[in-house]
Amino acid sequence: MAAKVYFSKNVTPEQVLKMYQTLGKELTGNVAIKVHSGEKGNQNFLRPDFWKDIVSYVGGTVVECNTAYDGERNTTKKHLKTIREHGWNDYFTVDLMDAEGPDMVLDIPDGKRIQKNYVGKDLANYDSLLVLSHFKGHPMGGFGGALKQLSIGIGSSYGKAYIHGAGDPDQIWTADHDSFLESMADAASSVVRYFNGNAVYINVMKNMSVDCDCCAVAEDPCLQDMGVLISDDPIAIDQACIDLVYACDDPGKAHFLERVESRNGVHTIEAAAALGFGSREYELITVD
Repeated sequence: MAAKVYFSKNVTPEQVLKMYQTLGKELTGNVAIKVHSGEKGNQNFLRPDFWKDIVSYVGGTVVECNTAYDGERNTTKKHLKTIREHGWNDYFTVDLMDAEGPDMVLDIPDGKRIQKNYVGKDLANYDSLLVLSHFKGHPMGGFGGALKQLSIGIGSSYGKAYIHGAGDPDQIWTADHDSFLESMADAASSVVRYFNGNAVYINVMKNMSVDCDCCAVAEDPCLQDMGVLISDDPIAIDQACIDLVYACDDPGKAHFLERVESRNGVHTIEAAAALGFGSREYELITVD
């Protein structure tokens, strides 16, 4: 059955909120709102003022987890400092979910590459999930969207290394590449299963560099801003974003797609669809 993905070319904070209201799915209880806090030095991440309207409306808690690579977000102390410097605390209550151990472990009985997912332990405090994703390229995954946020994004520092290493954190940068992509799909499936349908995904196609917001030194965007998408299906929304890039006539398209294709980025979507927690088939519904 095709998923519904709503799309608007209007890339504004007000439109993000309108899209959420159009989807009509209420997130209840204590809502975790996953953002990307942005590596120090990165110029492309979506700032807290862009997300202010939607976060205020939903009334949840902004959540993040530490990274697994050198930088200004790989320890709790440094990450909290970066979060503060980037202005997240000016608007929101922020929960660094893996600030203190031990990690929460989600089982993945049907995982193709990994059977466990290590996430920030504070995930247990939340009843529903709003994933706010900045759609862009990624140095290893090819692209980053909802599936990356669900997997690498919600993974603890150890969990990120575990996913990257396809179950062996010591091989964080050397594991078989497709096995890493499949591990992302496995991890994402466990988070979707944990929230049992109480989740909404928003992808914003703005500031689209080939590099992720995790890069302190990132290329400037190579594509013009394209739009805002929302769905309750994380696979469909990422597929829709990829399809929009392929369909566009932007002169930066070839450069962006080289990053996606050279990393076999669509394989994460393929692996996720094979696990059955969403669909690559979707109906794109345009919202003015």
